[in-house]
Amino acid sequence: MTTLRAAERQVGRHDADRRPTRRLRSPKTARRLVVWGMLSPALLGLGVFFAYPLLANVYYSFTRYDLLTPPEFIGMRNYVYLFTQDPAVVTATLNTLWLVVILVPVRIICAIAVAGLLTRARFAAGLWRTLFYLPALVPPVASTVAFVFLFNPGAGPVNHVLKIFGIQGPLWFNDPAWSKPSLVLLGMWVLGDIMIIFLASLLDVPQDQYEAAALDGANGFQKVRYVTLPSIMPVIVFAVITGVIAALQYFTEAAVASSVASGTAGVNNGIGAVMGYPGKSLLTYTQWLYVRGFSNFQLGYAAALAVVLFVVAGVFVGVLLRQFKAFSPEGRS
Repeated sequence: MTTLRAAERQVGRHDADRRPTRRLRSPKTARRLVVWGMLSPALLGLGVFFAYPLLANVYYSFTRYDLLTPPEFIGMRNYVYLFTQDPAVVTATLNTLWLVVILVPVRIICAIAVAGLLTRARFAAGLWRTLFYLPALVPPVASTVAFVFLFNPGAGPVNHVLKIFGIQGPLWFNDPAWSKPSLVLLGMWVLGDIMIIFLASLLDVPQDQYEAAALDGANGFQKVRYVTLPSIMPVIVFAVITGVIAALQYFTEAAVASSVASGTAGVNNGIGAVMGYPGKSLLTYTQWLYVRGFSNFQLGYAAALAVVLFVVAGVFVGVLLRQFKAFSPEGRS
């Protein structure tokens, strides 16, 4: 009997020793370790390349920093100067908002229209899709340079063609009234990136919904309103949000257009010497940020400009998501 009790106590001690090991090796713990192990590269990248630069930028926005000497804390002076004493910020902001309000909707509407036409193509459909998508593969600098030469008021072929029909062509990129509309035309030419996404979404709309709408007596407009648009609404939301963010950060095309149209050789010279040519009409917010930070070496003030841009972009995205949710079937119910 004594031997039996001693054996039971020994087994109990072995079980007690095994319990922590079993808890550590439970399936739930193992799954968590696998998940964190797979997420660790992405989390490390977000921390190193997003969180740290963002926090450092916020800190530098409260300092006077020229990249050559240690930053000097000056409180809110950069933000006070930005909102009260920098007149170029107003011009750059208005130009950028113009691009957000005009360029983004025009590109999305044209992309949906082109995608709708391509879904109905019966002859050489693949060729037409390739031709419409190819301009999106052209580098932004090359496409902008080509457009400026095409719309050159003196030697460009566009004005020569218009002259054949008795139309006096404008100065395009050399006229403050036409410079931003010229950029819109450029944006319409390179809309293949979002057009191909809309094309895929339109091809994915169930045909039985169109058939049901036709049986109910719906015409073409009603099919688009009640079948097509609700089906592709998530893609529209994606295109609007990414388009607004890209327009708020609009830089390359405007800088290159100012440089080439003014006759300046390089992009850097175009930003510094003829910034926003013609007549500051192509001066965007990010161009002014670049000039302040890397031409004038006012990194602290440039950091403040970047913080304001980040906040404005976040507000835009939040408002857009709220509006789209209100118009969605779930939001109306």
